[in-house]
Amino acid sequence: MGNSNNEIPEDANEHCPGPESESAGKSDACAGCPNQDACASAPKGPDPDLVAIVERMATVKHKILVLSGKGGVGKSTFSAQLSYALAAMDFQVGLLDIDICGPSIPKMLGLEGQEIHQSNLGWSPVYVESNLGVMSIGFMLPNPDDAVIWRGPRKNGIIKQFLKDVYWGELDFLVVDAPPGTSDEHISIVQFLQETGIDGAIIVTTPQQVSLIDVRKEVSFCKKVGIQVLGVVENMSGLSQSVPGFKFSRMTKTGEQEDVTEWAINLMKERAPELLNLVACSEVFDSSGGGAAKMCADMGVPFLGKVPLDPQLCKAAEEGRSCFSDSKCAASAPALKRIIEKLVATQMPDMINDT
Repeated sequence: MGNSNNEIPEDANEHCPGPESESAGKSDACAGCPNQDACASAPKGPDPDLVAIVERMATVKHKILVLSGKGGVGKSTFSAQLSYALAAMDFQVGLLDIDICGPSIPKMLGLEGQEIHQSNLGWSPVYVESNLGVMSIGFMLPNPDDAVIWRGPRKNGIIKQFLKDVYWGELDFLVVDAPPGTSDEHISIVQFLQETGIDGAIIVTTPQQVSLIDVRKEVSFCKKVGIQVLGVVENMSGLSQSVPGFKFSRMTKTGEQEDVTEWAINLMKERAPELLNLVACSEVFDSSGGGAAKMCADMGVPFLGKVPLDPQLCKAAEEGRSCFSDSKCAASAPALKRIIEKLVATQMPDMINDT
């Protein structure tokens, strides 16, 4: 990895403003840092890396951040399927995974074990298809089980390097999969991309209040740093599955569960075959508070729609494939397609005119 004089030192404090910042050596975050005196006395000027990022991002039409207030809500699954869908619409798409400590994008796009290659133009993304390239720190780990134990400054450094050194070529969309919360990675990506223009953020949540509380903070973060909220997606909005896909059991006298799936399915085939054509739904999370739709109305941000918890979508993510490539994800794929078409039509109408 390259070093430059203005790069954040690895031994810097958490939330380091950067040696080139006007507040370098003077902010509260600098207290006790071994570099404090050197940063305070260093000459200030524009960061040449930011100039390189602006040049690199000049070939990218739209930049979308995918955020979530908390982990485990399906943000990376949504990022992966959003990228697949946009590529299927014949757009040139890049997917950048900046979840440094939990890079799950390589698995979700079937790219585990792939490596990054360098050319005279920079780092080359790993391609799923000719119009869908991916970049993740997951490609740099010698062992997928390795933990990435990095402090803030080093995370900032790799994000900066992803933005200035990866050669994406001409892109219609760059989708950025960010870690949950509002941590250093979020501040860095906004700071580094601000000069190049960010279209906005899509926020993924689940319906229950414990998730929506954190999403409200994410919306506040976007407002504070000047990022438009393109919309909120309510994921895992109830379990939805065809009746034959369920397992059936009954309690025995000893309190154990006995599998009676075969008996139940045969009984339905015999006495009520029309039941086998139904889709059964169940509220997994408590949505009595109105879910994401009410939160969006309260906070004045767009609500993009609901995606049901679909075991087939979970399987597609595990197997690293698009949920749109076949009819297996019958519950989730149509919902995701509607959300993505709505996003492009309302937020990027120029893209529709171009295709």
